[in-house]
Amino acid sequence: MSMEESNHERRFGGLRRLYGEKATHRLAGAHVIVAGIGGVGSWVAEALARSGVGQLTLADLDHVAESNVNRQIHALTQTMGMAKVQAMAGRIEGINADCQVNLFDDFVEAGNINALLTENRPDLLIDCTDQASAKIAMILACRQHKIPFIMCGGAGGKTDPLSLRAGDLSQAHNDALLARLRNILRKQHGYPKGSDRNGKTLKRIPKMNVSCFWFDQPAILPDAWLAGRENNAGQAGVALQGLSCAGYGSCVTVTASMGMAVANAAVQEILNIN
Repeated sequence: MSMEESNHERRFGGLRRLYGEKATHRLAGAHVIVAGIGGVGSWVAEALARSGVGQLTLADLDHVAESNVNRQIHALTQTMGMAKVQAMAGRIEGINADCQVNLFDDFVEAGNINALLTENRPDLLIDCTDQASAKIAMILACRQHKIPFIMCGGAGGKTDPLSLRAGDLSQAHNDALLARLRNILRKQHGYPKGSDRNGKTLKRIPKMNVSCFWFDQPAILPDAWLAGRENNAGQAGVALQGLSCAGYGSCVTVTASMGMAVANAAVQEILNIN
């Protein structure tokens, strides 16, 4: 056994002993795209690198900021101002120098998703973005190109990591972003509806064949939002100032839990574990 083979065995031999002799080879030959390298996506990328995945494409245009420190693994004093994809690539280099890391320094959108998927076709695309338009573009492109896809719901405003659920998009509850996506896909893209022509909910809601993760917990609104609602009570159409910028509160125990669960699902997909 060469020195290089010995080092790889020491780093990733635990996976071989857990999943079997061929597991590390399958993982080393896999290519996963992670779109959105933030509160959830940074943990997904970290876990996949530590699982010996041989090629990772990281897609994001954001830069590391102090506001990321409470929930994103690459957010450190020494990485402030760096592109998130670059900061994450640096971590991956220290985990597995053999991992090929492709940097897509842009936000995924309808205008670039097809090129991203076809120039270097992945075995799996993982969506960790928070923009509805980006999520719709990825869902439709993966359906068109027949690429396995995992989508993350919202982690902001959630406090209970044990409320994490996985399933079809049609089954997601307590996630406003996923509910919005569900409506758009049904109204504009021909996905099966959950109600009949009279608006009555079907006893058996048909699956949409979009795999996703979500926290089945009502989102907790920040005090500033609640105060704004009280101050504007009875004034229809009055928008809360700063609502889009303030955002929900967030914590690492929730974002990291989703990231780890999603990465585990990705490993199982690569290894064909049902």
